Amino acid sequence: MAEPSARSEQADVPLVPASVTVPEITPKAVVLSIILSAVLAGANAYLGLFAGMTVSASIPAAVISMAILRLFRRSNVLENNIVQTAASSGEALAAGVIFTIPGLLLIGHWSAFNYWETMAVSLVGGLLGVLFTIPLRRALIVQARLRFPEGIATAEVLKVGAAKGNSQGRVRALIVAAGLAGVFKFAEGGMKLWADSMEGVLQLGRPTLYGGVNLSPALLAVGYIIGLNTAVVVFLGGVLGWLILLPLYQFLVPPPDALTGLAAAKATWSNHIRYVGIGAMLVGGVWTLIQVRGPVLDSLRQLAKIYRGSLVSGHGEALPRTDRDAGLPWILGLTVASLIPMVLLYQGILTSLSGAVGLTLLMAIAAFLFSSVAGYMAGLVGSSSNPVSGVTIATIMLASLLLLAFLGQGHPAGPAAALLVGAVVCCAAAMGGDNLQDLKTGHLVGATPWRQQIMQVLGVATGAVVIVPVLSLLQAKYGIGEASTEHPHPLSAPQATLMANLARGVFGGSVPWHLVALGMGIGAGIVWLDQGRAARQSQFRLPVLAVALGIYLPLKLTTTILLGGLLAEALWRWKNRRDQEADDPGLLAAAGLVTGEALLGILLAVPIALSGLWPALSGEPFQVFTAPPAGGWPGLVALALIAVWLGRTALASRRGKL
Repeated sequence: MAEPSARSEQADVPLVPASVTVPEITPKAVVLSIILSAVLAGANAYLGLFAGMTVSASIPAAVISMAILRLFRRSNVLENNIVQTAASSGEALAAGVIFTIPGLLLIGHWSAFNYWETMAVSLVGGLLGVLFTIPLRRALIVQARLRFPEGIATAEVLKVGAAKGNSQGRVRALIVAAGLAGVFKFAEGGMKLWADSMEGVLQLGRPTLYGGVNLSPALLAVGYIIGLNTAVVVFLGGVLGWLILLPLYQFLVPPPDALTGLAAAKATWSNHIRYVGIGAMLVGGVWTLIQVRGPVLDSLRQLAKIYRGSLVSGHGEALPRTDRDAGLPWILGLTVASLIPMVLLYQGILTSLSGAVGLTLLMAIAAFLFSSVAGYMAGLVGSSSNPVSGVTIATIMLASLLLLAFLGQGHPAGPAAALLVGAVVCCAAAMGGDNLQDLKTGHLVGATPWRQQIMQVLGVATGAVVIVPVLSLLQAKYGIGEASTEHPHPLSAPQATLMANLARGVFGGSVPWHLVALGMGIGAGIVWLDQGRAARQSQFRLPVLAVALGIYLPLKLTTTILLGGLLAEALWRWKNRRDQEADDPGLLAAAGLVTGEALLGILLAVPIALSGLWPALSGEPFQVFTAPPAGGWPGLVALALIAVWLGRTALASRRGKL
């Protein structure tokens, strides 16, 4: 287990002292928080359904907040911190929703996204994630002094902006990046000037070797943001799944004669190889629990001591402003209140009050455990690297097996109930890591914790309100998960498809357990290799969940992510040779590419959603060609030009332009 850095072992001196009181939750900060929460939640929903990965929005939100609030005569760094806290909460909630809720469509439980049920599940999951991590703030941030790298980075952005007033150039780069990605997406997805990817196979008898690259600025930006190490590990998982396991499986079990070439490769991966990724993710989730069991238990023991002391002595009000959390009665009251709608929802599915209560208790225990795990892991590696998929898979597997014993095999309500349990836990886990990152930022700049926690709830509520319309738009325009005549190239929704297949397979008896077991063996081997590298203090690590995600994702996605990681590494080495400052405006430009492509992708879905009221909008109103005339080649050239622009932007600080 990694240790806190030297920086985290030093005393944290807040930018705004505890003795100083400045406005934090102001009307303009609340309005801006709601707007950014909605925008970033929608953008992350698109990215997660498309690529199976999401990125933290704390730094882009902080930069945008600084630029906008500076237009007002009075603003301060704690207002900026409040805005980024709420905005990143909306983005984190979107990750929890899109990893699970679309699975209810894929199993046939819903034909369209149910607004009120989806909002209830996401609101309860997000609220539990906020409430369950409040007690851990003092233990993990103040006492354990974990690194929380993204929280520290966001705090540094806020401090630099407060000191130098130089955020305008950064916002300009972010806006230009969003514009470029939006134009790219409109040309590809709206006008159909080029294909969305380039892919093909090399036939080796019955086995096939697949290769492909997705033409997406957002994926390139994701690779840039996560860095070369993670990008390489995810790509290696793809190589293992597509270039080793897939042809080997086709050699041992030839595909049907009706399928050849690219269709055969995709069918083998979809029907068989993905279950190897599931097995590896199961091992990753269990390994994560093993890693953090000690620190989480220590945190809970410290928490009990703190609350016992405050209740006995009555000294809670004597705590400094910068160390005051929401009160224990609020935590307990809101927790109990949030469980009531879930009991009603589960009762409607299971038609059993006792079964609904038991399932709700299982959900609450898993949500607390995994939000604690996510919070601790965020302290070590950052919230963007949190194993949310792994813990959700473990939850759905456990819930499915328990429901199987309670309901029996083949029960139609079982998969839906298991997915709804997993959805709440996934939202809580996604929120847990993000919340503690934001509270770490607040700790460094001198924010008031209970005020941040209020804004986290506001961000959750905003995300819960807007996420269903966004999902409905994306379903209408692109389709989700499974290809159809109407949507031949849907958003892959890899995690939601995985969860749906797992829940449906347990109750239908169709899970290929031998492939799951193979994945578990591969996962155990990766853990062994990674522990060996850790013992040798190697900088290149092999996190099992990243490898498992690579096995499960289409190789064309991981290829583009790798290209982004290579670009980031090349630029870092270029800067390092010239003793350039570590500051990287390329990260903000990359965040702009993600946001621009995602928002344009959502906007392209609006005409289709309105086609019932305005028939002229049916079909593809902006389409120029029925099929891209030159395939993906124009898109490849355009993507290369965007990569060049991203590189020049990343080097701009050396030229004094940003």
